[in-house]
Amino acid sequence: MLGRPATRQEKWIAVGLWVGAFLVLLITERAVGFVRDEGIYFVSSESYAHWFQQLFQHPSLAMKDSAIVSAWDVNHEHPVLMKELFGLSHLLFHETLGWLRPATALRLPALAMAALVPALTFLFGSALYGRAVGLFAALSFLLVPRHYFNAELAAFDMPVAAMWLLVVYAFWRAMESRRWGLLCGVAFGLALCTKHNALFLPFVLVPFALWRAWKESQDVPAARDGAWRFVGLFAAVAALYLLLFIALGPGGFERKFIPLSPHMILFVGLAVGAFWVLSELHRVHEPTARALIPVAAMAVFGPILFYLHWPYLWHHPVARVAWYLSFHAKHEHYAWFYLGNLMRAPPFPLSYVLVKTALTVPTSLFVPMAVGWLTVVGRALLSLPTRTREWVRRPSLTEALVAVNAVASIAIISHPQVPHFGGVKHWLPSMPFLGILAGAAVVGGCTALVERLRTRRPTLPFATVAVPVFALLMAPALAGLVRVFPYGTAFYSELAGGLPGAASLGMQRQFWSSHVTGVLPWINEHAKPGARVYLHEVTGYSVQHYQENGMLRRDLQLAWSPSDADIAVYQYHQEFREHEFNIWQAFGTRTPVTGLYLDETPQIVVYQRP
Repeated sequence: MLGRPATRQEKWIAVGLWVGAFLVLLITERAVGFVRDEGIYFVSSESYAHWFQQLFQHPSLAMKDSAIVSAWDVNHEHPVLMKELFGLSHLLFHETLGWLRPATALRLPALAMAALVPALTFLFGSALYGRAVGLFAALSFLLVPRHYFNAELAAFDMPVAAMWLLVVYAFWRAMESRRWGLLCGVAFGLALCTKHNALFLPFVLVPFALWRAWKESQDVPAARDGAWRFVGLFAAVAALYLLLFIALGPGGFERKFIPLSPHMILFVGLAVGAFWVLSELHRVHEPTARALIPVAAMAVFGPILFYLHWPYLWHHPVARVAWYLSFHAKHEHYAWFYLGNLMRAPPFPLSYVLVKTALTVPTSLFVPMAVGWLTVVGRALLSLPTRTREWVRRPSLTEALVAVNAVASIAIISHPQVPHFGGVKHWLPSMPFLGILAGAAVVGGCTALVERLRTRRPTLPFATVAVPVFALLMAPALAGLVRVFPYGTAFYSELAGGLPGAASLGMQRQFWSSHVTGVLPWINEHAKPGARVYLHEVTGYSVQHYQENGMLRRDLQLAWSPSDADIAVYQYHQEFREHEFNIWQAFGTRTPVTGLYLDETPQIVVYQRP
């Protein structure tokens, strides 16, 4: 199937989904606590925004590397697109206009990005399987409690899921439009500027582009020759870069990667050569050229946009990019509780991601996801042997594209050497595609039921069956979301037995420290003036923002250990059990005064010095 454009009505539905999702997220955002990562993101975002002010006021000073490092060295292990947006939003909507509280202003761009996921999912699902599938996928996505929680945060996990989806959608649309091929490259560049997950996108998409170019050119020898020249150009440039690296060594390769160097000449040559080959190929055979345009656009626009968006790279691009890549290649491992085992270091269980997904996605949505994906894979396998080929309809290239992206980030994180922490947030890019396949499975079942019922009632509308089925499948997810909100990292599905069942299974009860909001009202009411409060796992940055946003009394002081605290707040983690024992010893009591309990499962426990 070619990448068909959305109809006017579908575009309006997508806009409505974006507006609706954004407003719901905005209205409920205030209740969600600040996760550990947000604390440093808030600080870095404000630092970047102030640099932009300096850029307009004193441009020559701001452009110096010393000024850039002073402002941008904070949290330089991550790309800065989202943090730039956070900071500028804070500068406009809080500092300048005063319309929003500090945290809401900082989170606003992330809410807008998260709201893109239902809209894009609808457009993609509608084009592939029909509007009913698109609606099911779009509406069900944010009903997954952990998805909704991540959508509320000034972080990068939901934005990069949106960008991954946008890149794949643009890549698919490029099958029928050169313009979308170029937009795919721009979207890829912006995805790189969002989070390092995007580095894996070419490995997912380029095989599809090459396969399509091969199929399109099979009866056109001149087009096949042009495609080979395109591939040969990329292979030659990669080989020359490798030779430079070997000849100069790692240090020399970095030092000599300057504007006038063989390195830059190779990149410019690749850019000019790729688009020249494509222009010639377009004259010979347009479909083959269209298949390859996204590859050239990603290779050229991706690095350019990544470099331009990050001032920290401007004076020392290669060395600082190398540090950035090295940081994530050697990311530290956090302790994580999984099925009764405390995982501290690799190798991690190969089944972890699949099991974690099954236990954290509402079962009424997880089962259709699994059925939808297995259906596509089953059709693909049955279409290979001659004996079974006639039994099934072979999956289209678009279905294969969706099915591969549905498991791509899951497969990456499943590697036993990759750090396993953060719940489901690291494989969020897979979830919209699984939602589309779930919608296909559900709508397929509804269609079969309608056809059977129409033998008795020929005029039976499809919606008569689809609406109650959709409601039946989404109701448990909605109930779970409402029940656990705003403590999304604690949610577990029916398959896990809910929160108590997950605790009995030995699963991580919660993480990221945001659950502390459940006990802040008690602390505000009962703490003595100037009391010292030990907030286990809550960073000083988060405490500062709780006070700035009116969620914690300003007179209260942060204590760094139970021994000098009047009140101690313990976040229930299996890897931190000794911290509670230390509180008992320091306070001389094992009886908590209050806590946060979800379905009678301890999440936060509060002790007060007698």
